[in-house]
Amino acid sequence: MPRTRRRSRPRCLLLRRRVLGPADPPIEALARGHDRSSFNSGAEELDRYLKEQASQDLRRHLAAIFVAHDAGRVVGYYSLSATAIELNDLPGDLARRLPHYPQVPATLLGRLAVDGSWQGRRLGERLLIDALFRSLASELASYAVVVDARDEAAARFYRRYGFMPLGQSQRRMFLPMATVARLPHA
Repeated sequence: MPRTRRRSRPRCLLLRRRVLGPADPPIEALARGHDRSSFNSGAEELDRYLKEQASQDLRRHLAAIFVAHDAGRVVGYYSLSATAIELNDLPGDLARRLPHYPQVPATLLGRLAVDGSWQGRRLGERLLIDALFRSLASELASYAVVVDARDEAAARFYRRYGFMPLGQSQRRMFLPMATVARLPHA
């Protein structure tokens, strides 16, 4: 009998539930009391956004900003906003299952960054999973979560969690909400 090759499942589908420990920083909406002044992820544009632009985007309803904090000091963050995906950019097998609209609604995970003092402690993974579940729980319709990976290292990070290329770009990626809905809830 011929053996069939098992397709590997995205890491996000294999995540195990774990109890949050006292060392895990809470993740909540950005508020005035969160100290952003010392945030340093090593990516100047991400640091500058949090320190100078995030509050303005929040006030103007352009993005929702969520932060992980350690005693009020921001140690990680991400932003969510609305976007659309061109139907022609989706893989054919997925596009065929959708109405023939030129675009489908999606959620943009615009920025995700972790302070250097917390890098290597899986906070990026926690922020990503939190963003995925917040996107799924939204009352707004969204077919997928979209990311624009800033470099190849970021693209590898997102691929580990099942994100796929969107259109011809290897750095604009998406994860269907149907996949997010199958994730185990922590």
